[in-house]
Formats: sequence, C-alpha cells, structure tokens
Amino acid sequence: MLFLTLLQAENAPERDDELKELLAQVAAGDRDALGELYRRTRTAVYGLALSYLKRQGDAEDVTQNTFLRVWDCAGQYRGGRAMSWLLTIARNLSLMALRGRKEEDLPAEDWLALPDRPALTHEDRHVLSAVLSALEERERRIVLLHAVTGLKHREIAALLELPLSTVLSKYHRALKKLRAQLEGDETP
Repeated sequence: MLFLTLLQAENAPERDDELKELLAQVAAGDRDALGELYRRTRTAVYGLALSYLKRQGDAEDVTQNTFLRVWDCAGQYRGGRAMSWLLTIARNLSLMALRGRKEEDLPAEDWLALPDRPALTHEDRHVLSAVLSALEERERRIVLLHAVTGLKHREIAALLELPLSTVLSKYHRALKKLRAQLEGDETP
C-alpha cells in the first residue's frame, strides 16, 4: 500500500536499545542526547498528538511538552519499550489538552504535515488524503501508530487502553477499507 510504504520507509522504528541508551544519557543531563532522541522519535510523538488533538499547532505544542517532560523525568524511566514510554507521555499530555475542548474532525492535509515526510507528489498527497479520510478516527490512529512507530498491536492496545481484540479488528477493518479505497471500490 502506497501510504504505508511511504510511512515505513521514512520512519522505520529505531532500535529500542539505542533509544534506552539515549534516555539514560538524557537522565544524566546530556542535552545532545535529548536532541538526538527528539530527532529519532518526533514524528511518532507528533503523529500521536495530532491523532488526538486534530489541530497542527496543538500537536506541535504537545510534542514540545513531551520532550520537556522527558528532560525532567528521564530518570524515572524504568524499562520497557522506550518508544512506548515516550508515546504514553504524549498521550497523557494530549488527553490533558483535550479536557474541556470541543472535538473536531482532523483535516486530512494535517496528516501530511508530519515531520520528516518523504517528498510526496501532488498525486501521492491526493491518494494519501483520500485514504486517510476513509478511516474512522480510532482506525486511523491504530494504523498510524503501527506504521509510524512500529508498535505491536498489544502495545497499541495498552497505549490506547483498548482490548487487544478491538485493536486487531479495527486494524484489519481499516486495511480492508484502505485496500478498497486504493482499488477504487467504495464499499469495503
């Protein structure tokens, strides 16, 4: 699938032991390590924040606040997947930002604003926009978490506080919708 290939090619998941080492360096006060951690993980953090907040500016704020929180709390990291820990911080900050705010639909073009996006042609952008708009919000979030961050379905279930069976069914339903969209069939 075109959009999954584009996301995975540019945003292949980083090796967890490297991220853990960067977190240890951040905990020791190494600002360069924080910069490197940001460089390697910002796309995933921003994508998750955008999936919750539906506003580019708000997602950018949460991304920045996530890394400020990492700087302050890296010493509290106690193992597990480093990316999951980062995304949990981003998720919690996103949910805090949503409190008391009216939900809106996310314009498909905002998904194209993900950092480090490979160069897309006008046609690629059109296809990606159409494909993403075919998904329900939760389906889109699950697919992007899997494609952008490389999280396993059980990790996505834990992050989103959903049963694994729900994550799996929504993921497979989303893939069917995407396949139908790309093949030109409107009924998945």
